[in-house]
Amino acid sequence: MSTATAGKGLEGIVAANSGVCWIDGEAGVLAYRGIDIHELAENSTFEETTYLLWNGKLPNQTELRAFQAELAQARQLDQRIIDLLRSFPSTATPMEVLRTAVSALSFYDPDEKDNTHDANVRKAYNLTSQMAMIVAVYDRIRKGKEIVPADKSLSHAANFLWMLTGTKPTETATRTLDTALILHADHELNASTFAARVIAATLSDIHSAITGAIGALKGPLHGGANEAVMRLLRAIDQAGVDPVEHVKGMLAAKQKISGFGHRVYRTEDPRATHLRRMSEQLGNDAGQTKWFEMSRAIELYINREKKLNANVDFYSASTYAMLGIDVDLYTPIFALSRIAGWSAHVIEQLDDNRLIRPRAEYIGPVYPQPWVPVDQRA
Repeated sequence: MSTATAGKGLEGIVAANSGVCWIDGEAGVLAYRGIDIHELAENSTFEETTYLLWNGKLPNQTELRAFQAELAQARQLDQRIIDLLRSFPSTATPMEVLRTAVSALSFYDPDEKDNTHDANVRKAYNLTSQMAMIVAVYDRIRKGKEIVPADKSLSHAANFLWMLTGTKPTETATRTLDTALILHADHELNASTFAARVIAATLSDIHSAITGAIGALKGPLHGGANEAVMRLLRAIDQAGVDPVEHVKGMLAAKQKISGFGHRVYRTEDPRATHLRRMSEQLGNDAGQTKWFEMSRAIELYINREKKLNANVDFYSASTYAMLGIDVDLYTPIFALSRIAGWSAHVIEQLDDNRLIRPRAEYIGPVYPQPWVPVDQRA
């Protein structure tokens, strides 16, 4: 059987048929189920968008109310999961905690051994709500604060902020996070989504697939870039230096500037368009524009000198900072959004499954190599 030669990192290789997400990197288009991300970011909610990803269409009013009720009803954690969160060492990062806790969730899910379509949808409801709770609950625990019970009357984004801070969020904060969740909800066969589909294709359970996806997202080349952006902005602020001059020095020293360029897009990442605007608006509303102004100065310089565009990570950093979110929660929040897309892909994979088993281009020693007895080896 002949095999196509893959580019390094499988670049340019089509590995699956999918109806979930479409990207046109040349035109800067991102669409979920055929609906442009700009339309969704401006008009939709995370709940509507998640329904769209899972069901292939936008919900009517009755369907949306039922969907919201299902997500709200799933806002409960077994006490043994909370005890597990309390047992983790102080050195554990939120992403490590999320990865391990999601794996443990399968022990207490009544549908854990049922791999049918309907059961996986039920488990997707649970995972979407429970992952947000895990991040908020663990953040409270590690800070020595009381756990804030879920409020089933709030939207998904508002409830997360409520459980994280203990304060009912403003409409602006809720809408900002809601939009950020929409923008991060899916992105075709990125590393974590591909990992989830590979695991699901073995007929493993959805909790295993999502645990694997979180493990892939944890890597700094995938989910940690916005954390790196914020650390850069803080370092510049603390040093009291000009952001452009600081970045010039980094480039001269051959250091990477996170938040720029993308494997797929050849124009501006459409998600960055909205995050830039939200970062600016939040700064203006709070009378604290330094993070946006620093980011904008760096963006213009990198674009002019390196012809690179900001990607989704660059302005999500300053946006989350203005929401008062700790830096090490940025990637977990990415996961809280991407669970919508991960679940859609796992369900799609299992609905028409075939084991994913690519081939490798062999570049080792020429066959056949002789067997050498151990006493004759150099």
